Amino acid sequence: MRVLVIEDDDDIAVVISEALREVGYGVDRAADGEDGLWRASEGSYGLIVLDLLLPKMGGLSVCKALRDAGSETPILMLTAKVGNLDEITGFEVGADDYLRKPFEPAVLQARVKGLLRRSGSGPRSERLVRGPISFDPGNRECSVESNVVTLTGRQSQVLEVLLRSGDRPLSRLEILRAVWGIDFEGDPNVVDVYLGYLRKALGRRAIENIRGVGFRVRA
Repeated sequence: MRVLVIEDDDDIAVVISEALREVGYGVDRAADGEDGLWRASEGSYGLIVLDLLLPKMGGLSVCKALRDAGSETPILMLTAKVGNLDEITGFEVGADDYLRKPFEPAVLQARVKGLLRRSGSGPRSERLVRGPISFDPGNRECSVESNVVTLTGRQSQVLEVLLRSGDRPLSRLEILRAVWGIDFEGDPNVVDVYLGYLRKALGRRAIENIRGVGFRVRA
């Protein structure tokens, strides 16, 4: 599941993104209200984390515009303000929950999980099977020939993307965009690093490289 974070403060956006990725969510980020509204309208997100005070278009206006357009995506609004007026207004325009800054990452994770659970958008039990590998993305349970394997959140995301692709190999760029987001500006070789982690956890031959095409889980 992908989460859209609409937050103009770079430091806070990093904290939010790392906290969400730690528990297995993919994250995209917008740094102002107009870009956030466009991304929320054009993309498919399981949840939106929306700051109240944003450049170009405020969080309340973004929230109202999404609800007026028929969006039912759960919205967790962030505010640094003291007082209940903005929270009341936020609920009136369609926000589903509020979280005051500053907050602990664990609190954010719990609020997101609770909001998704209440909205019926939380991870469902779903077993993806290919060859000897069995994986449930909802609770990140993985096994190889009935032997339980422990994966990190990011490793689980990479494996899920590959499993859902089935026989079709995915290029590095496709994996990078699906897991790290279209705005990722780091080293694209991070994909190879995580494929290496998966091979170590699942078996050296678990991920095959179709030369010149991409990667897939071996059937």
